[in-house]
Amino acid sequence: MTIYQVALVAVVALPALGAAVVALLKDRTARLVGTGFAAVTLLPIILLPFARSSADGGLWTEVDVSWVSALNLDFHLGVDGVSYPLVALTGLLTVLCTAYLQKSSGRALTALLLVLEAGIAGTFLSFDLILFFLFFEVVLLPMYAVIAGWGGEDRRRAARKFVLYTLFGSVFLLLGVVTVAVSAGTGDLAELAGGAGLDRTTQYAAFTLLAIAFAVKAPLWPLHTWLPDAHTQAPTVGSVILAGVLLKMGTYGLVRVGVGVAPLGAEKAAPVLGILAVAAILAGSLICLRQTELKRLIAYSSVGHMGFVLLGIATLSETGLQAALLGNVAHGLITGLLFFLAGAIKDRAHTGELSELGGLRETAPRLAGVLGFAAIASLGLPGLAGFWGEAFAVVAAVQRGGGLWTTLAVLAAIGGALTAAYFLRLLRRVTHGPARVPATVASTALAPGANGHLLPGVTTVEWLAWSPLAALTLAVGLAPALVLIATSAPVRALTEALP
Repeated sequence: MTIYQVALVAVVALPALGAAVVALLKDRTARLVGTGFAAVTLLPIILLPFARSSADGGLWTEVDVSWVSALNLDFHLGVDGVSYPLVALTGLLTVLCTAYLQKSSGRALTALLLVLEAGIAGTFLSFDLILFFLFFEVVLLPMYAVIAGWGGEDRRRAARKFVLYTLFGSVFLLLGVVTVAVSAGTGDLAELAGGAGLDRTTQYAAFTLLAIAFAVKAPLWPLHTWLPDAHTQAPTVGSVILAGVLLKMGTYGLVRVGVGVAPLGAEKAAPVLGILAVAAILAGSLICLRQTELKRLIAYSSVGHMGFVLLGIATLSETGLQAALLGNVAHGLITGLLFFLAGAIKDRAHTGELSELGGLRETAPRLAGVLGFAAIASLGLPGLAGFWGEAFAVVAAVQRGGGLWTTLAVLAAIGGALTAAYFLRLLRRVTHGPARVPATVASTALAPGANGHLLPGVTTVEWLAWSPLAALTLAVGLAPALVLIATSAPVRALTEALP
């Protein structure tokens, strides 16, 4: 094996090994060792781009060995420009989340985060459909445990809802995978590219099954109702991983497996996907305008943002798919930061109610400043990462042409304006206006002293967790080519295979 093949396997193996080691150690040591494993996993991730030898959109490197020969099942991992940005995002967020746990207890939680990293990264790297399905399902129980074990007061109900919805999607995914593998005689995604070996009817059936499965995971409207409860009840690190990368398994699967394996089915379903995408954008924005709880508002904002990603995919154009992949990365960075901030605010104020959080710029000005940055990034301010994916999803819809797509583009643009409205409302309620200190914190909050703060200031651990996300949000916003340079060739190859 080459060094790049070893690195590819290490991206999945290291966090899995780390989870096993962490489970055997005492709490403080376990958290430090878990963070160490997550950090070491970044090394093979950083090494993978150097394996790229051409700009033809093919795999940079791959490992393909027979696993269960009787079932024609291969252990086939590979990486290209579509999967790599999400793998890198997974590694980064896991390091930040495990480091964030240094200020609290959480040996088991650290181990679960490493298992989640292995499952999510494995999903992005799998090039065999059965292997893809197995990794896709690996994340189910660890995320259930994260929500049910460390969540809020209503955590068990939210965790059960998450599991039931995800299992519902898993049934459709398994049916879709079996349909494709049996019909084509192979589960190798490289061989299945462009629908090779599948007739029109099979592609229609397969895409329908796969689209439903991925819509649940993304989640896409109207299969999104598990998301607000899961986000609201999950601990801070759980919300960050859930929003930052776990949701991307759905949209990535829709591009890699849905469009890649069943392009005829994707073309047939494109108008329906476009309509559902715009419905998600508008519904998510309107609901956010009525939300009164901080984490729930951010959760519903994800419904709208993922609607823009789906709109880009639905256009089946190079511009739209590029916008979707860039939107995936931007949403992971920005929403991950927002949930870190929401957790910090709730830890200090012991409430997430917007009506009780006024005047944050007086009581915790540094925290208010970072929240303002994250909010304007999420509303799509030009120069920050959130702008490019959403703007060019609308552009792609216009370029697609016709009355339907032009109407969808106009409605999506209106949804973008509503996004700005509810984030500005959030800032007005939380950071501006008279300071409101909840009764639950009034007796324990820091009295105004030398630093002039009523609430505790930002800790070193928090700065370390937030700074990389803020820096990358700015970097991708100013230079989207950081992502597009990797995705352009495989997206071009994907669109050339479309009917």
